Amino acid sequence: REELDAVGGSSYLAELTNYVPTASHAASYAEIVAQAAVRRRLIKAGGDITELAFNEELTVPQLLGQSEAELFSVSDASLKQDLSSMEDILNDSFERLDELYKNKGAIRGIRTGYRDLDNKTAGLQRSDLIILAARPAMGKTTFVTNLAYNIATIEKKSVLFFSLEMSKEQLVDRMLADAAGVDSWNIRTGNLSDEDFAKLADAMGEMAEAPIFIDDTPGVSVLEMRTKARRAAHDGELGLIVIDYLQLMQGSGSAKSSANRVQEVSEISRGLKLLARELNVPVIALSQLSRSVESRDPKIPQLADLRESGSIEQDADIVMFLYREAYYNPETERENITDLILAKHRHGPVGTIELYFHPERLRFMSLDRKHGE
Repeated sequence: REELDAVGGSSYLAELTNYVPTASHAASYAEIVAQAAVRRRLIKAGGDITELAFNEELTVPQLLGQSEAELFSVSDASLKQDLSSMEDILNDSFERLDELYKNKGAIRGIRTGYRDLDNKTAGLQRSDLIILAARPAMGKTTFVTNLAYNIATIEKKSVLFFSLEMSKEQLVDRMLADAAGVDSWNIRTGNLSDEDFAKLADAMGEMAEAPIFIDDTPGVSVLEMRTKARRAAHDGELGLIVIDYLQLMQGSGSAKSSANRVQEVSEISRGLKLLARELNVPVIALSQLSRSVESRDPKIPQLADLRESGSIEQDADIVMFLYREAYYNPETERENITDLILAKHRHGPVGTIELYFHPERLRFMSLDRKHGE
C-alpha cells in the first residue's frame, strides 16, 4: 500500500494506461531511458566527488584518483554498451546472410522506383550518405523529388525534405506536375484547362496522403537539421532525408575566405554522414559542381570535380552525377536521355544508367517504363 502511494496511487496508475507508447518507437524510448540513466549516474558521481573534496584526510593525489575512478565507472558502464563482441556480430551477420541466401537477388534496401538503380545498389541502404551532383539545369531537384515521391508512395516510408533553394510551394508544384501529368509551365502561369484542373484536384488528393515533410528554412545548419530529423524519426519510421542542396547549408562558423568555405563544406558533409549513421537512415544531399566541368570535352562530370569541395567525395558512400548531353549539343539523337552516372559505390558496382526525361511533367523515368508507355 505504501509503495502504491509512493508512485502516485491507483488513480495515477490507471491514468497511465491512456499513454501507452507504440512499439514502433521502442528503440527511441530505450535511448531516452539509457541517456537518463547515464545522467543519474553522473549526478551521483558528482555528489560523491564533492564529499571526497571535503575529506581533509585524503591527499590531493588520492582525491584525484578516487574522483577519476568515480567518473570512469560511469563512462565504463556507458561505453560497454557501444562495444560488440565478434561472436555477437557474427551471429547478426549469419542471420542477415541467411536471409539474403534464401531471397537471392532481392532488393534489401529502400526501393527508389528506378529498377536499374535499385539493381545496382540493392536499394538505398540505411546509414548511407549519397551525393547527387551536377551542373545547373541537369535536373537534380527534379530527380530527387521524383525519387522522394516514389519512396513515400510506393514504400510508404516517411521522407524529410530540406529545401534550401526553393520554397515549399515551388517544390510541391513540381510534384503536382508529375503526379497529375500536367505541364509544369501551365501550372506556374495558371493556363489550365478544365481537364488539367480536374487532374490536379485528383493528384492533390493522392499527394495529401504521402508522408513527405518539407522544411524550406534557408541556410539551415547541420545542428538544426539534426534536431528536426531526430524529431521526425521520433514521430514515425523515417525512410529518407533529402537536402537540396549542400552548399547552401550553414556551417558552425562564418566563412571569411574560400579556403575556410572548403573546410566548412567538409564539416557539413561529415555532419551529414554522422546524421545518417545516428538515425540509421539514407541521406541524399545534392551538390552543385563548379564551372570547371564545362572547360573540357566531353563535359561529363568526374569524381575529381568534387575534390575541389572539401571531403564530400571521401565522406560519401555513393556519388552519382546527372549529365544531359542535349544541354550542350541540341543536335544529339539522345534528346531526352539523361545519364545517371554511379561514379562511386563503396559497397558495390559503378556504372551509367540511362533515364528518360519528360521536361513538361518534370519527370525522370526508367527507359523500360517509358517504352511501355
